[in-house]
Amino acid sequence: MQRSQAWTCRSPEDQEALRDAFETLLGHEARPERVRAVEPLGFDPALWKLLVGMDAVSMAVPAASGGGGLGLGDLGVLAELLGRRLAPVPLLEAQVASRLLARAGAEDVLGRVVGGDQLVTLALRPGVEGTARLVPAGAVADVVVALDGTELVAVEARPEDSAHPLQSLGSAPLADRDLRSGTIRVLAEGTEAACLLAGAVAEWKVLTAAALIGLGAEALDFAVAYVRERRQFGVPIGSFQVIQHRLADLASEIDGGRLLAQEAAWAADEHEHDAAALGAMAFAYAASTAQHAAAESLHFHGGYGFMLEYDIQLYFRRAKAWALVYDDPRREYQQVAELLWGPPEAP
Repeated sequence: MQRSQAWTCRSPEDQEALRDAFETLLGHEARPERVRAVEPLGFDPALWKLLVGMDAVSMAVPAASGGGGLGLGDLGVLAELLGRRLAPVPLLEAQVASRLLARAGAEDVLGRVVGGDQLVTLALRPGVEGTARLVPAGAVADVVVALDGTELVAVEARPEDSAHPLQSLGSAPLADRDLRSGTIRVLAEGTEAACLLAGAVAEWKVLTAAALIGLGAEALDFAVAYVRERRQFGVPIGSFQVIQHRLADLASEIDGGRLLAQEAAWAADEHEHDAAALGAMAFAYAASTAQHAAAESLHFHGGYGFMLEYDIQLYFRRAKAWALVYDDPRREYQQVAELLWGPPEAP
């Protein structure tokens, strides 16, 4: 596997350079009209090719495995940009799955993935009777990493076994995937397999939290721009104190969610004992915040907000759908409690 030399973030200056580079790309290649154009599947092959060419997948792979060696703190910068632009690519899943492949020592599969020959994704929940349900990017991925029974497997589907996309509110390429047909490589078994999957899912939560915060921040920007233009009683509605207070509350929520996501990323990178709990907190809070910001922005638009011609509906739908790929985010608060204080005692 060829080593990636493109990105070596370790300082705020490096992160700013990464943000500038990808913000420019996504500003041109993930405009709302492009997001609409790839619905309902929700995957833009041209954008994916550009991101792979900029080492967006390999940057997440540890340096010992030939990647850029970026941590979650660095990757979160890009994740927030992806959320702001609703980028129709499964980059977060590919990054997390690639990191898992590196930990499992699957260098052959990893080489094809970071080289752009294959798209890899992660099944967030264990398979049931040989089938992984609602796999993010399952409709477009060449390789799925999943837990099948006691085995962690990387499954490369045959062309004739291509998965059918499932309809979703957020126009995401979700699909069920057969884990017992195609080329199957066992990555780990037993406790090791379960731990590897749990670690990858925890990383996915941290990066998805950052993406949801980016989504919420952009929804807030939509709201601010609209209330400055919309006039009622001869003045912009943004001059009404009740609207100003609601916008200020949203800004505070988003700032808090960003700080929590950043702390969760730092804890994961530093292997802190409460990293999993912080990741779960960040995911649950970001999901709630993104939905609140998108809903408020939509209502500030009045009846226009519900029309397909207005961009805010793209954010409103995805604010709900992205978190639901894993589970109802409200259940994550129970997970937080169990991670901090253990499972509830039987009555």
